[in-house]
Amino acid sequence: MCTTSEGTATGTVLIENDRTRVTEWRFAKRHDNTGWHRHEHDYVVVPQFDGTLEIDQPDGTRISAPMKTGVPYFREAGVHHDVLNGNDFECAFIEVEFL
Repeated sequence: MCTTSEGTATGTVLIENDRTRVTEWRFAKRHDNTGWHRHEHDYVVVPQFDGTLEIDQPDGTRISAPMKTGVPYFREAGVHHDVLNGNDFECAFIEVEFL
């Protein structure tokens, strides 16, 4: 993830090399967020919880994205958004970027 504004979620880089960066994103409470960012690389997200993420879009809309533990999804480079915890509990996901 690159071009990030300040958010309240905690990003911890677990692996980083010439080809891959793996980051755990942890959200302690409802509406903790990553901050606005644009992805410069294709990436995969692997949720570590059953619940919902809320995604703020550049046009001002917010979408609700259901998550299932261990069920990954793929996005291409260029995505611009802010990701928020839509749950009343702590949640986390693993983000794998293909550098």
